[in-house]
Amino acid sequence: MNHPYKTRAGGATVTVFVPYDCRNNCPFCVNKQEYANCAGFSVDKIIESIRVVDSITPECDVVFTGGEPFANLDSLQRMLDAVPKTHKVYINTTFPVQPGCGAEEMLAFTEKNKDKITCINVSRHVDPYVEESPDEIVGQIATPKRINCVLYMDYPSDKLKDFTERWRKYNIPIQFRYDYTETTPENLYEEENDPILQDLKRQFTYMGLDGCRMRNGFHFRYKDLHMTYHKTLPYSTIVETDENGVTYDILYDILIKQTGELHSDWTGVKLDVEKYRNVVFEPYDLKVLDGTIDY
Repeated sequence: MNHPYKTRAGGATVTVFVPYDCRNNCPFCVNKQEYANCAGFSVDKIIESIRVVDSITPECDVVFTGGEPFANLDSLQRMLDAVPKTHKVYINTTFPVQPGCGAEEMLAFTEKNKDKITCINVSRHVDPYVEESPDEIVGQIATPKRINCVLYMDYPSDKLKDFTERWRKYNIPIQFRYDYTETTPENLYEEENDPILQDLKRQFTYMGLDGCRMRNGFHFRYKDLHMTYHKTLPYSTIVETDENGVTYDILYDILIKQTGELHSDWTGVKLDVEKYRNVVFEPYDLKVLDGTIDY
């Protein structure tokens, strides 16, 4: 992929891999192997790269993931402080049970940063894979929050309603996720032969669909709770030729790795920073394709 870059208005989403690991071994995690050797990991280098990206796309979304962002609150605070307020900031976390940092300290962190963090996405699954902090603790997170639930392999579909009621109690929306390592352009919008989608349609009220080249969301309602079934491709660059015959690498995500190295895709492709300074912008192609998604 050596074409000029194109991305959506505002810039590609920047995903920051925090430079420290979690204590978990979730079976569907594709990041764990990256933390086997922490040589070269650097908060300072990550901050340098945050500033580089901000200088090019000062309004792009920023996502902190890992690893476990909440495993080192001092480092997370430094990285958060490096992100100007022009960006929306999201954190993917298990909101973990961990030694040396209790729930009250993590909750205080969310309170301190509630004007900076757009949403905290908390991983919880129908059958738990890790030691989970109590639900009432998740309910006390000071920022907007969402439950991310991977429906992995032989998930217990008979427990979906109980799981949904569990979070409806705290009015926390749920995003059910397809195992994105299995997503292809052919099955991204597949409906009839997607057993997860059919399970959800049998048990909940289908409302609508939004999507783009890269990802989509099937939206559901259960009583007064909003839920989404999210599918995304396992890479983030689409190669496409426009009506003028110009071929572009269309970037949806940019990664800042644990070392601070900038990548243009989840597949190990490094970002050409100077080329990105001349990126062409297009309107974001995410749109409502069916029904209603805002209710």
